[in-house]
Amino acid sequence: MANFSKILIANRGEIACRVIRTAHEMGYETVAVYSEADANALHTEMATEAICIGPAAARESYLSIDNIIAAAHKTGADAIHPGYGFLSENAEFASRCLKEAITFIGPSAEAIQLMGNKAEAKRRMIEAKVPCVPGYEGKDQSDNQFVKSAEEIGYPVMVKAAAGGGGRGMRLVDSPEKLPKALSAAKSEALNAFGSDELILEKAVLEPRHIEIQIFADNMGNTVHLGERDCSIQRRHQKVIEEAPSPAVSQKLRNEMGSAAVAAAIAIQYCGAGTVEFLLSPDGHFYFLEMNTRLQVEHPVTEIITGYDLVEWQIRVARGEALPALQNDIHFSGHAIEARLYAEDPYKNFLPRVGTLLTWQAASGSGRRCDHGLKDGFEVTPHYDAMIAKVIGYGATREDARRRLISSLKETLDLGLTTNRQFLIDCLTHEAFENGSATTAFIESYFPKKELKRPPLEATHLKLAAAIHFHTSIHCRGSATDGWDSSGAIQTPLKLEIDGKPFQFYIQPISNGSYEVSHEDNASQVHVTINSGSKIRVTLDGHGFTVNYAVSDETLYLSAGTRQLSAKEITYQSANSASSAADGLVLAPMNGRILNVAISKGDTVKRGQNLLTLEAMKMEHEINARVDGLIKNVTARTGDQVASRSLLVEIEEA
Repeated sequence: MANFSKILIANRGEIACRVIRTAHEMGYETVAVYSEADANALHTEMATEAICIGPAAARESYLSIDNIIAAAHKTGADAIHPGYGFLSENAEFASRCLKEAITFIGPSAEAIQLMGNKAEAKRRMIEAKVPCVPGYEGKDQSDNQFVKSAEEIGYPVMVKAAAGGGGRGMRLVDSPEKLPKALSAAKSEALNAFGSDELILEKAVLEPRHIEIQIFADNMGNTVHLGERDCSIQRRHQKVIEEAPSPAVSQKLRNEMGSAAVAAAIAIQYCGAGTVEFLLSPDGHFYFLEMNTRLQVEHPVTEIITGYDLVEWQIRVARGEALPALQNDIHFSGHAIEARLYAEDPYKNFLPRVGTLLTWQAASGSGRRCDHGLKDGFEVTPHYDAMIAKVIGYGATREDARRRLISSLKETLDLGLTTNRQFLIDCLTHEAFENGSATTAFIESYFPKKELKRPPLEATHLKLAAAIHFHTSIHCRGSATDGWDSSGAIQTPLKLEIDGKPFQFYIQPISNGSYEVSHEDNASQVHVTINSGSKIRVTLDGHGFTVNYAVSDETLYLSAGTRQLSAKEITYQSANSASSAADGLVLAPMNGRILNVAISKGDTVKRGQNLLTLEAMKMEHEINARVDGLIKNVTARTGDQVASRSLLVEIEEA
């Protein structure tokens, strides 16, 4: 039996906080590791102690085996929990822990290595008679071989990184002429994300369900499954909403998929927590997709319907104990749905966003759970994944869980950041999700890129923003006589840029905290009362609202119901300074690193042509020309770290 007393968590954010909570409940001391970018992060405050492991770049901190092992020795940690992502599925890291006499809270290095490569994993699953999607997983990685195999498999095909997951290095190809470009892009992304450009091909199963089975095994020969999770709601092959149980899985199908998942684990002599992922086709057949040799992001929904703490199970198995429950002891009760809160803009092709979280408040109450590592002032940087929290609703029925999750998302405060919160609510309230019929095609079918538009600003939102901005401005707070002269109230012009668009208002004070706000010749009576903290009570034409607000860099951030917006005064800006950049000026959409530059000064380009590729938040983003023209200047260089809105390329429009 392994004997350890202090656990180092080799991760950050919400999963680090999650592991720390259970470890403390079990009586263990904990060590948080952090990069220079995470020096003030919540997980560093929650742990017994914390230690810096390097610069912001993940390769020099959270992905540095030497730095993490050194941190364990320096703090006396005799066990390491890897969380998920980073080094959680790194066989070399697991081996190094064993060599250094540190207990690795996870499976063996051999199991990680075997299942970490999709090609080898699939070959082993075929041997174990686990149903697999037809495809190519051979050693020959030449383009010619892939072209030949794709023709044999039949289009459409899916290109996948053999060493990775999370949608990186994955491309759907529906015709032969698109395959070479897809192979090149997938290899580049895979090499950058996982250190290997090995690929596999699979027959694309169209509009399937993505169903995964949670398995657990100990060192005494016991292997169980804890039911399924439906993870079909995805964008860019990355999960957005997950639930347990699946509305598409019967008890008979659950038994069949559970048995196949257990057989997969037994075939590789697995020990610890793992997840076997399947595609469930519309005709009811299921196929092995991959096995994740770690705890999953979506594990809370399984914990809720089984009543078990899966991190506690991991720790118990790691110290040599038998599983806390065998298959006949495991029962399911109720329903749970999890939504991943991302710092991203769904209305700009889910572009990751960075910034400062000015005000954070998670919803609480019966049937609600939120796993996060956030606090006021938390800085979202381009160095790590864009997921910042997991909001979970649960109850006796699926409808109970759905309604509580929607309510929780509405009550969540994330002021200062651009997030997908409203988009999550839109997904959860869509008829296809409500009736349980959603497949992996859900977002593409019902929220296509060309039709996914930011909800329009209503007159109520605009007037609320104008009144609160005026009320909280320095000019208004500075003197009780602001907005008045000897003859009475002055009608003050106020021009605000709200969510990037200019709006003109006229504000006339009526009494202390009361104003007449005019916009487009329509006037409203508004009364503003500042409550404690970040809350403001506003009455607009007799209709009362509680609004949350924060101010940073002269920008006002508001959250009113499900609507969140930002407002900045531009009353005294010239028309030119307030206008957006010309289409010929190509600016960085976010902080990131230039992976490659495809053009040079003097080149002629067409609208839509690729100019360069930017890496941010573990994803690659192609930057394309918005106009036809001549490349006048190129300031971007391969390998450069660039800031959001910095100039990359100048195009002289034709």
